[in-house]
Amino acid sequence: MALGSIWLVVVTVIKFYDVKVVTKLEGVIMKNILFVASECVPFIKTGGLADVVGALPKMFPKEEYDVRVVIPNYTCIPWEYREKFQYVHHFYMDLGQRFENVHVGIMTYQLDGITYYLIDNEYYFSGWAPYGTIRFDIEKFTFFSKAALAILPVINFKPDVIHCHDWQAGLVPVYLRTLYHDNPFFAGTKTIMTIHNLKFQGVWDVKTFKYISGLPDYVFTPDRMEFYKDGNMLKAGMVYSDYITTVSDTYAGEIQTPEYGENLDDLLRFHNQKLCGIVNGIDYDVYDPNTDEKIFKKYNVRSYKKGKAANKMELQKELGLPVDENKYMIAIISRLTDQKGLDLIDWVMEGIVDPYVQFVVIGTGEAKYENMFKHYQWVYSDRVSANIFYSDERAHRLYAAADAMLMPSRFEPCGLTQLISLRYGTVPIVRETGGLKDTVVPYNEYEGTGTGFSFTNYNADEMLKIINYSKEIYYDHRDDWNKMVVRGMKEDFSWDKSAAKYMELYNRILGY
Repeated sequence: MALGSIWLVVVTVIKFYDVKVVTKLEGVIMKNILFVASECVPFIKTGGLADVVGALPKMFPKEEYDVRVVIPNYTCIPWEYREKFQYVHHFYMDLGQRFENVHVGIMTYQLDGITYYLIDNEYYFSGWAPYGTIRFDIEKFTFFSKAALAILPVINFKPDVIHCHDWQAGLVPVYLRTLYHDNPFFAGTKTIMTIHNLKFQGVWDVKTFKYISGLPDYVFTPDRMEFYKDGNMLKAGMVYSDYITTVSDTYAGEIQTPEYGENLDDLLRFHNQKLCGIVNGIDYDVYDPNTDEKIFKKYNVRSYKKGKAANKMELQKELGLPVDENKYMIAIISRLTDQKGLDLIDWVMEGIVDPYVQFVVIGTGEAKYENMFKHYQWVYSDRVSANIFYSDERAHRLYAAADAMLMPSRFEPCGLTQLISLRYGTVPIVRETGGLKDTVVPYNEYEGTGTGFSFTNYNADEMLKIINYSKEIYYDHRDDWNKMVVRGMKEDFSWDKSAAKYMELYNRILGY
């Protein structure tokens, strides 16, 4: 066999605390990538972060990328997974002046070809939810960030890139460049800090941070971790990381402005050269109306008319709404917070829910918004269904049943709801901000283009105008509406495109 017809592999073995690093000098170079995050489906989820961390690692080619994930071993992870976790090792670690000899347990689990490591410490990770009071969460994720690095020599995994997600992993790059700086195990390791929502930063007083983290004083300066005389975990992660990403191109630009920058816009403009936006994707295996076992009737782009009509009528029965396939069903599937533009809905709800409309909400959040939707359900009992809880099954059914998905967000880093909606033939109605602007093409009746409806300003009247326009297209120009549905269902927002951009980024920061 000729030499040129096979891979020539030269193996170099370098000893780092008994770690063997294998490099292919010709052919494919294996890259070790470590994701560090506070949540990940299917183990624990409170928002879109979990979907990203659960889906993205599976998208990298196994022959080129060894991608592993580190999350906390919360006791609230369902037992169906916890009972299968395997013990790896445990050791003890100091945590600043707060504790000496803190227990760090390591559990592992294999799923869909990905190795997951779960950091075990019952003091920090017990309870009914992954997050609690901000003060305790600050300490919890300081421990988590340091432990995520400390376990690596133990599990014999030397990452080329550590990909850190949100403020909960923000101290990983800081520890790497300070307390672990002289450790030869981490020589050459690069870090990426991904911002999923700039609003949440992990802020507390500097004195407490010094006490619990053990980080040197020089970290707590205005150009590093100090933030209006407090400490800021996300800011520190951005400063000390090699690269910063966020979850859409538009949001990457928005957060460099005072309006969206959450008092970090100056810093982000300063670090502009190492900042980029990469739009999230969705798992097309999980969200597929043609195979979805959670919906009433499966359908595809060819059969969606009958499929969506059947799903709508069955959901109407389930919710106790009048059964009528001709009703225009508007959906909201969301955390009920001020970020989501719910104040706009309150201003013009009477104009939205005319006799031809059904309005269905699924979500939980701030009490004022939960009560607001409960009130409207009481006032318009035959038109409004307020499901003030989260049910994945019911969410899938609503995606399949609804005609339109309303997302009037004040800001939206990426948004996954509009991507899932397009997949299910549910037309998004969005405000042009962040990822909503990047992923929804506004309908143009003259050119016959677009995948949804959008409005520009954060204004209730402007929102109502575009909602009424969508009703007009739905009832009076149904052929145009159907063509828009088909265009949306044919869009590709799988993780393939996003993963390709991340691979390009990994290669860039590693010098390939």
